[in-house]
Amino acid sequence: MPAIAVTSLLTCAFSEIPVRGSPEPEGITDAVVAWEDGRITYAGPRADFEGAVETTYEDACAIPGFVDCHTHLPFFGWRDDEFEARLAGRTYRDLHGEGGIARSAAMLAGASDEEILAFCRPILDEMLAHGTTALELKTGYGLSVDGELRQARLARRLAEEAAQTATVTLLAAHAVPEGMERRAWVRAACRELIPTAAAEGLADAVDVYVEDIAFTVDDLREIARAALDHGLAVRCHADQLGASGAAEAAAALGARGVDHLNHIGPAGVEALGSEETVGVLLPASTLMLRSQPPPVRDLAAAGAALALASDCNPGTSPVASMPEVVALACSLYGMAPLPALVAATLNPAWVLGLHPDVGSLEPGKRADVVILDGPFRMVPYRPGHNPVRAVYVNGEAVAS
Repeated sequence: MPAIAVTSLLTCAFSEIPVRGSPEPEGITDAVVAWEDGRITYAGPRADFEGAVETTYEDACAIPGFVDCHTHLPFFGWRDDEFEARLAGRTYRDLHGEGGIARSAAMLAGASDEEILAFCRPILDEMLAHGTTALELKTGYGLSVDGELRQARLARRLAEEAAQTATVTLLAAHAVPEGMERRAWVRAACRELIPTAAAEGLADAVDVYVEDIAFTVDDLREIARAALDHGLAVRCHADQLGASGAAEAAAALGARGVDHLNHIGPAGVEALGSEETVGVLLPASTLMLRSQPPPVRDLAAAGAALALASDCNPGTSPVASMPEVVALACSLYGMAPLPALVAATLNPAWVLGLHPDVGSLEPGKRADVVILDGPFRMVPYRPGHNPVRAVYVNGEAVAS
């Protein structure tokens, strides 16, 4: 039975999931985490552990592996020139018509499957080195039925190769394909794309980008019905560039998560405070777009469950490090370190439907353990520093 000893342990174990408000996990000093066949058998004080300790990490903190519940992998190529253009005064909306999602779609279409996989593997390795042991992969750069299915198949291949656990979300409504009307694409997504992806087991959830440059709340409702009819969970990009009512509409539909929320209104805050839907915050995107922050304190005070994610994508958040995301959430959004930890582990595991296995360190769950080089509060205190000393996935050391 492998066992590691650490100076401190944050298990992030809570009886009710997702965890609401501003939760602070209990800290345990002089602790041990032990596992057998990849499953945790003990996580608690060293004084109560009866077995032998295999490895001791001095001045170290053990936490659950980070769970990144919003990424746009797989993609191919970066869009750093668009970042430079925004710094010169262009807006995301300005670039949407001439670059943006359509440009990433063209780059994806122009690359071979092997080129795309070779581009994405180092990003997954970077995530792993920064403690991400589970994540979401997402389509949305296919922009045709065949293109989206290809991207979903590539995502499944990445998931099979990766050391991490990875789910796949079908971003069925990301942008309107060139030469199509919005309503025609929504019909194609509902009648062709979602049924085919579900039948082939290519997706675990379906996502919709609700925005004045993308899709409407009515589109969300229609696509969500198709997703639920085919046994797929619902996700939503909501209130990123402007208020749309998407957050409360998605919550009423039983969405697992609503993401961005920079412009969420009082009705949306109230809905997330009363529904299970998790508010997924993407502070790296807020930083890169220089957007107004979401009302995080209002959401927490209302009793909303919150998660953090990287939004790793080539246009608006080329960030792969969850410690960096935590640092940004604390500095930009005013989150305290320990609630940010829960928002980066257990709550996003719930969003992805992985919470029975990952997101906390407790007996029966998978031994996805991250060892930090100091107390957790050092993570947001030292942005840019990788605090990860070691990473275990399913009980196997995979990074150090």
